[in-house]
Amino acid sequence: YNRSGGIRKHSSTDEYNYFRGAAATVEVIPALQLSGFYSHRSMDGVIEGNEITSIYKTGLHRTEKEADKVNAFTLQLMGGNITYEKNNLKVGMTGIYYFFNRSYQPELRTYGKYNLQGNYFHNVGVDYKYRWNRFTLTGEAAMGKQGYSLLNQLKYNILTGYQLLIVHRYYSHDYWAMFARSFGESSTPQNENGWYLAAEASPLAHWKFFASLDLFSFPWWKYRISKPSQGVDGMFQSIYSLKRNLSMYINYRYKRKERDVAGTDGKVILPTYHHRLRYRLTYSPDNLQLQTTVDYNHFHSQGQEGSQGYQFTQSCSYAFSFPLKISVQGTYFHTDDYDSRIYASEKGLLYTFYTPSFYGQGFRFSACARYDVNKAFMFLVKFGQTIYEDRENIGSGNDLIQGNKKADLQMQLRIKF
Repeated sequence: YNRSGGIRKHSSTDEYNYFRGAAATVEVIPALQLSGFYSHRSMDGVIEGNEITSIYKTGLHRTEKEADKVNAFTLQLMGGNITYEKNNLKVGMTGIYYFFNRSYQPELRTYGKYNLQGNYFHNVGVDYKYRWNRFTLTGEAAMGKQGYSLLNQLKYNILTGYQLLIVHRYYSHDYWAMFARSFGESSTPQNENGWYLAAEASPLAHWKFFASLDLFSFPWWKYRISKPSQGVDGMFQSIYSLKRNLSMYINYRYKRKERDVAGTDGKVILPTYHHRLRYRLTYSPDNLQLQTTVDYNHFHSQGQEGSQGYQFTQSCSYAFSFPLKISVQGTYFHTDDYDSRIYASEKGLLYTFYTPSFYGQGFRFSACARYDVNKAFMFLVKFGQTIYEDRENIGSGNDLIQGNKKADLQMQLRIKF
């Protein structure tokens, strides 16, 4: 259940973040909706001493060891939502209760000592949205078996094309919410406090400017940060659009965080500084689209030598008069290390978002073709290859490739009934 869009179907190739069961929404009275849902599914993981020690999220079963993790335990979840919406006010309450058939007892390191563990869990949250003239106030407060979280946002539409936004979030260091996703520096709403400020303006014809500043802190340790820490994330972006077929933007992002110095066992912690610059030009005449992207990264830690990386990406897409679309893309990348890695988004299968990262030196090529046979059948195929110039082997363990080339092939058939 998504509080902004109600019940949604699972339409992704992700094999972990989904439910399997039944859900329904009914309108009790005008402006009042009631939803309920139940899920029961088997999950992959490792069982030791009748306890779940880890949850396996990749969905890969290539070896006997990986195959032993298939359907190792079950997870059941049930919950509901009630929402009242009328005029400028929207208020809702959501609650879920979920449990494993075995106790979940992962090995917790110091930075993760407050992470979720046990058998039975619950979360209850209240969300709201209120509009008043040019102001929009939205937010949510939630609590779990342990901890709580708060998220509030105030948006002000000054004039057409001019907006201000302020967001505050507080996620306690011991908040347990296995399925929660929210705004923040971290991927999960836990152990974070921050203020986010953003402004958008269109003072000139064809131009739009955006700036943001995020001030955040972590009350407890994080991965590779052996103390409470804080950071800053700032961004500025300008977009230029001429007519409908030509646009470009330049984006600069600055981030400062803290990190343990390697080899000191967390006794020495220094700030790190990351600068990212991106330029993108898009030209779309008729059925053709050309897009050029250039990235530059610079990363360094206080008192240490910095590293840098850059990439050039060119993509070309064309839609034929008959139901066939093709796209090709090429990327050249060169980075000093993993910290200065680059990201290059690619078109892929439906319901997927593919943005691989690269470090070192090399090339990446990909080609994608989509053919809509008719209204019911769609076939899509994608081939990609990465060629490294700075190594003879790629990956390690089960993913080890003897050589400097890595290829991937994906195919998808969609049938609509």
